[in-house]
Amino acid sequence: MHERSLTASPNWYCSRCSDVNSSGLLGVGAKNIIYLIDVSASSCRVVGELVGHKDLVSGFSFCQHAGQSHICVSSSTDGSVRYWDSDNKVLIKEHAAHQNSIAALHWSPVDKNLVVSGDEKGIVVCHWHHTGDTASFFPEPRTIFCLSCSPHTWSSVAVGYKDGMIVLIDVSKKGEVMHRLRGHDDEIHSLAWSSVANEDALSRPEDGEAFSGVSAGDEGGCYLASGSKDQTVRIWSTAKGKSVMTLKLPYVKKRGSAVDPGVKERLWLHVHWPKGRPTQLVSSCFSGELVMWDLTRTGKQRWTLFGTSSEGQNHSRIIFNTSSVRLQDNRELLISTSMDREIKCWDLSSLDCCWTLPTLGGFVYALTFSPVGAGCLALGVGDNMIRVWNTLTSQNQYDTRSFWQGIKSKVTALAWHPKKEGSLSFGTDDGKVGIYDVFSNKPPQISSSYHRKTVYTLAWGPPVPPMSFGAAGGKLSHSLYSCAGEGIILQHDPSKLSGEASDIDKLIRDTNNIKHKLSPHTDLSWKPDGKVVAIGNEDGCIDVYQAPSLKLLCSIQQHHKIINTLRWHHDHSSPPELHCLLASGSSNATVYIHDLRSIIEDPSENPVVLTEPYRRLCGHTGKITGMAWSPHHDARLVTASYDGTAQVWDVQQEATVSNYRGHVGYLLCVDWSPVDPDVIWTGGKDFTVQEWRVSKQAFTKPPKGKKMVDLKEKMKANSKQKRKNKKTLGAGGSTPVEVNGEPDTGGQKAVTGQEVTGEDEEEDEVSSTSSPIPPPAPYETQKKSFTAMKSKDKPDLNLLKKKKPRSMLPLSTSMDHRPKEELLQDCITLASVKHSNAPPAGCVPGQGEHIHLGLFSDRPALYRMFETEEEGHVEAGHYDSVVYLRLWSGDVEGALQLATEKGELNDHLLSIAPMAGFEAWSRTVEAFVKQLCLQEQYLKAASHLLSVNKLYEAVDLLRSHKLYREAIALVKARLPADEPVLRELYTSWAAVLEKDGHFSAAAKCYLAAGSSFDAAKVVARKNDVSSLRTAATMARLSGEVALAQSLALRCAKDLAAAQDWVGAQEVLSSQDSLLGHRLHLCVAELLAVMLADSRVVCQSCVSSHPWASPGEHHVSIQDRVRDAWEQQFCVSQTSEGLYSAGALLQELKSVESPTPTASVPLRQVQLYSSLHLTRAVLSWLLDDDGQLIRELWQAVAWFRDTGHFCVSAELCRLLFPDGDVSVWSRKHPKTLVHTEEEAKAAANSLQAFVLYHLLYQRWWSKTTQIQNRFFHPAPSSSPGESMRDKVVNGGAPESEDSVCPATRGCDKLDFNASLLLSEPHAASQATQRSIREIQERLAAMVLQHSRAQGGQHDGEADAPSQTSTTREPSDSQGPAGDGKRPEDQETLMSLSSKMSEQQKQLSALPNTVKMYPHPDVVECCLVLLHFSKSSLSLSESLQQEAKDLLHKYGTNPSVLKASRQFLA
Repeated sequence: MHERSLTASPNWYCSRCSDVNSSGLLGVGAKNIIYLIDVSASSCRVVGELVGHKDLVSGFSFCQHAGQSHICVSSSTDGSVRYWDSDNKVLIKEHAAHQNSIAALHWSPVDKNLVVSGDEKGIVVCHWHHTGDTASFFPEPRTIFCLSCSPHTWSSVAVGYKDGMIVLIDVSKKGEVMHRLRGHDDEIHSLAWSSVANEDALSRPEDGEAFSGVSAGDEGGCYLASGSKDQTVRIWSTAKGKSVMTLKLPYVKKRGSAVDPGVKERLWLHVHWPKGRPTQLVSSCFSGELVMWDLTRTGKQRWTLFGTSSEGQNHSRIIFNTSSVRLQDNRELLISTSMDREIKCWDLSSLDCCWTLPTLGGFVYALTFSPVGAGCLALGVGDNMIRVWNTLTSQNQYDTRSFWQGIKSKVTALAWHPKKEGSLSFGTDDGKVGIYDVFSNKPPQISSSYHRKTVYTLAWGPPVPPMSFGAAGGKLSHSLYSCAGEGIILQHDPSKLSGEASDIDKLIRDTNNIKHKLSPHTDLSWKPDGKVVAIGNEDGCIDVYQAPSLKLLCSIQQHHKIINTLRWHHDHSSPPELHCLLASGSSNATVYIHDLRSIIEDPSENPVVLTEPYRRLCGHTGKITGMAWSPHHDARLVTASYDGTAQVWDVQQEATVSNYRGHVGYLLCVDWSPVDPDVIWTGGKDFTVQEWRVSKQAFTKPPKGKKMVDLKEKMKANSKQKRKNKKTLGAGGSTPVEVNGEPDTGGQKAVTGQEVTGEDEEEDEVSSTSSPIPPPAPYETQKKSFTAMKSKDKPDLNLLKKKKPRSMLPLSTSMDHRPKEELLQDCITLASVKHSNAPPAGCVPGQGEHIHLGLFSDRPALYRMFETEEEGHVEAGHYDSVVYLRLWSGDVEGALQLATEKGELNDHLLSIAPMAGFEAWSRTVEAFVKQLCLQEQYLKAASHLLSVNKLYEAVDLLRSHKLYREAIALVKARLPADEPVLRELYTSWAAVLEKDGHFSAAAKCYLAAGSSFDAAKVVARKNDVSSLRTAATMARLSGEVALAQSLALRCAKDLAAAQDWVGAQEVLSSQDSLLGHRLHLCVAELLAVMLADSRVVCQSCVSSHPWASPGEHHVSIQDRVRDAWEQQFCVSQTSEGLYSAGALLQELKSVESPTPTASVPLRQVQLYSSLHLTRAVLSWLLDDDGQLIRELWQAVAWFRDTGHFCVSAELCRLLFPDGDVSVWSRKHPKTLVHTEEEAKAAANSLQAFVLYHLLYQRWWSKTTQIQNRFFHPAPSSSPGESMRDKVVNGGAPESEDSVCPATRGCDKLDFNASLLLSEPHAASQATQRSIREIQERLAAMVLQHSRAQGGQHDGEADAPSQTSTTREPSDSQGPAGDGKRPEDQETLMSLSSKMSEQQKQLSALPNTVKMYPHPDVVECCLVLLHFSKSSLSLSESLQQEAKDLLHKYGTNPSVLKASRQFLA
């Protein structure tokens, strides 16, 4: 479990989403999880979570009965009700009686088995915990907002509705309504019953009206309090069913600010009636205040504010839930949750805040400890805020400050200044970069250079050109670098953020003379000393540059997916060889460690390409999102992954140390505590930050895919629920828009408090979308729609009738439908107007009451009638009719202007627009184009732009809406072939296609744009054989020789690993300059065939060449290689030019060969060994015996050092069939002669191992003869190990001596074994054994000390086995071990001095002894002495030499036991 954590924010707009039991355990619903928090008067601690709901938690309640207080119940918007055991954090059972979202839930305080819930459609369900039965009621067709069970009568339940109605129902009588309490005129947010089971009259009357209390004698009633959005709290008499008191919320003026007039719009009025306080009521207020009401007082004395004793105690935004508990010390606490994302605890006696627990309302994208301020942890969260947590404060464990000014978007990246305390840089989802001074109240400095997409990474590093400022002159010595989603890295001047930031790509191009397009960058990390910077790219490549010129040192091509995170090993208190370790994580699940020491300390002129890592860390099943090196250990790394776990690694051993699985969902960030070596902090998708200890984890390795499967199933279920919710919203009517987690002023109820920020495209969290509950349709409407659905098969005949068109002149037409007398009077009026010079008084045709006469009078009268009709059409919203009227009157320009303003342009109006002139036509086309774009008719819009000769604008329109195909077709059809915009279109389209994974189409775009290099690179991103072969061919045809060679080598390497030798040679055959690599593949193929023929390796070959078929067994492999080279590749001693052995050897020397480890697969080992064998044969052709023997030694050592004993022995036999290293070839006579000391040492070491394998062969031939006579031996996978066991335990000679005495002394060794008895190597091996023993003792001593200090944890389950291993030698000493063991007698100082002495002895030995080891000399002595006693006759001098070496160096107890019979 975790130590401390910040949980997700409690859900908003829920009437009861938190509750506390009698033991002080608080449950809070946040998203779809219930967090359990242990509360006291002084502090709080998150103790666990209840996970299982698939949608938002909408209600939560504890059972308040003795013996059952650990059981709780929760409801969700998915319609489920779940019972939980909070002690064990497990689900007890689940009910699904609701078909709609549940809005409220309560566990009855009277009946320990009754739980009542209500959903948004008005259904009330009673759940019986002990039987599992349910009963449903439908008291009112309204939307339920809250409900509360009576604390006195089990069957009484109060239900509050959205429209302000409160209903009291009796659940024992099938939900019969006892009272309808009317008085509120808006949503009922909360209901609370008085804890006193009567209705004694309150002492004082209400202001301005008579108090209507109920006497104590009235039976069956108690008081009920309700809080509503209408800003009032009402006290109800449940006996009379009427309101007895109304409390209006006070307007509290905050210090230094006026009352906000809009504060009434945002209100949640929660009420809580504390137990044992019948005259006191707690309620929330307008903007985060809590009010204690004294129901016996009047006026301003009636209410008291919480938290007035000091500043900053109150919530800053509205409060949603409160609950109280009385502790054992008789202190009564009140817990409140708020929109400000804080949980506060209040002392009800003093009304002061005891403590505050901050919570988080979004993904935790970034967390980082300050390198200057110890324990200062910064959090970047998706709720548009930064938190800075002082984790070392002893008084307040959650001492957190929030910063929100100037952010306004998700905080996705953070970085502390490495020297300046309190300076914190941040990056946001909308591309903003800024710097906060966390110790001041000033707003942040914001960079004037914005990124176009999300900021991924921020890093402080030394300035690079053109920002050439330094430490002199008072200027800062660090620049701020930001990397964002568009793939560029900007360098900001922190002292002048208003200036323009520089793109470092220009410097990289200029310094390294790069002409092609750079891959988009995704991450960067400066080495702590500021000398080099590593930059990760979208194609999986990592480039390392030298500061300040950013010269490319090397390119790491190991990952094949986007690089997510890079981290350099710290350089304080660690060995120098670790300073250049670079850890990298990508969307692959594997973490790679790269050792760049040689490249950084001795850079070459040309960039180096690295394809093999220093270490591989395998185990995660999801992409890597974050990592951090331990500042307390050497080479210890923690990684965060999409598989939902954090993993601690021992990098040097490639071993897993600890795995943390406390999060729900994937992890996004991780950091190691700067003060405690055992503590790590992680944050992720579940909106939480968690502190945990490495030593306390039950697991050491990541889960093998199971957790990922569970996560995917959960995501799938949540997406289905989302779709279901959307359908419900569509059926229920229009939904108000929600801003920042709150509904618009339409008063809809939302069920979560998380911000609507769309946390990532792929997120499945339900809380960040927070859809409000739709308003239910009225009952009559629902009946109508149901009837319509039933009869939809029968079409309505009335609808089939032709619709009458709307009149263009409705006002004048309506005047013709008046009474007959008025119509006749119109005739007289019109006659007098037409034939009289003086029209009747007040008569103006076309206006007022005579509007209709404008049609029959002159043109001015008609225009007046048109104006009046236009006004009527505008009021009715019929703008198209207004346009036509203006057209009829000849005002074409006015008609077009009106249609433009109202968005009513159409093809007909556009066709007549030229009548108003070219300028008016052009303006109309542009306006119509905007209108079409809003309607998403982009192709039509572009075509209209062409009509006014705006070709480039049409192309830009198509490109801006990603219609690249159409834009390219238009440009190619209308513009010259060398038009620059064409290349831009191809490049932009290629970038989009590449991002979407359409690599072939993107390559065609790059080819068309003339970017052959980029075309080959994008095809190679698929990283399969066919893609690499195609990319190599494209690069070769395009003249990109270096790229073609690189891709061909990658393809051939993959084919060779799959044993497709013919395909690998075909790929390389097209590249003339890769002949050396073809020779390497030839050797690898011959080696694989010969090893498979000898049956020491079981491998299936896909294809092979005829010249590689198994040949004669007495022919050595080097002779076969030389013959194949001469016949197939024309390479011999006399070759010249590109075919000369010197040139080919120089080509192969540039190929890297990593350090052998046991984790390298056998097929890779064969390739590495064959590389050295190829170099050896080329050295043979050059007559360089020293280089030849060194490469041969490396070829054999690869199999030996990776644990393939039998393969190593077979290779020795294939190289030296006669067992003599000096005889190199009999077919092409060659004897090796060495003059250099190193070459001699290598030859002796190789000869020793050849003799060692012959010794094994002799041992097993004798043992098999004996065993075949009497019993069948069990097969042994490792002959060497079995032989060592027999020799050391002394088990072989007795059986052989008794079974076959006649064979003794009748045979001799057919080789000179004296080389196996090398005293310098025996001394070296003995010293190394002593060092290992001392190290084991030191480890045991440290473990014993940690146990004594109480440091033994559950996570160290493997410690006992380690202890028993270290003590085994002393236990086996027999009588000598009866006293105290040596490690008990020795001290740390004595062991350390012994260690230094042994290390001095080891360093005094010659380098050749350490570079070229021999087989275990003590073991060889024992084997030879066994032979001398059983079947072989050895010279006396050889026996004596073996005995002397045993006397001197055989100090191990098991060796002493085995050598007694020889040394007695």
